[in-house]
Amino acid sequence: MTGAFIQLNEHSRQAQYRPVGYVICENGCWEWVGGRTSTGYGSYLGRRAHRMVYERLRGPIPPTLTIDHLCRNRICVNPDHMEPVTHRENTLRGTNIAATLAKLTHCKRGHLLSGDNVLPQRTHGRRCKTCRLAYEATPQRRNRRR
Repeated sequence: MTGAFIQLNEHSRQAQYRPVGYVICENGCWEWVGGRTSTGYGSYLGRRAHRMVYERLRGPIPPTLTIDHLCRNRICVNPDHMEPVTHRENTLRGTNIAATLAKLTHCKRGHLLSGDNVLPQRTHGRRCKTCRLAYEATPQRRNRRR
């Protein structure tokens, strides 16, 4: 991590022995120097550092929105790398299992997962109707229902 250090607590009594701020890196990220949460986000005075810096430089974040790190770097506090979005949008932009499943266009057997060929799941997932009907038609499945 090389670059210019911007100190945010320079007027604090703790500033001399515990500077808090960010380093401006070559890739454009402003990497937080200070406390971190267990999930890897910067933390300052009990708040998420990226939210604090965003609000300080851009204004309040609407209560129905969350901040999406466009650079995918959790310790980045550069407001140009952040966008206020809904929680759903933030989840779908990620690389978690919910985002991966939502991006699927075909089932594992190649059937299209859209329109009339989709059965909703209790757990907010989707199931291929063609595959489900084929499974229901198997002799073992028919005998079990009797």
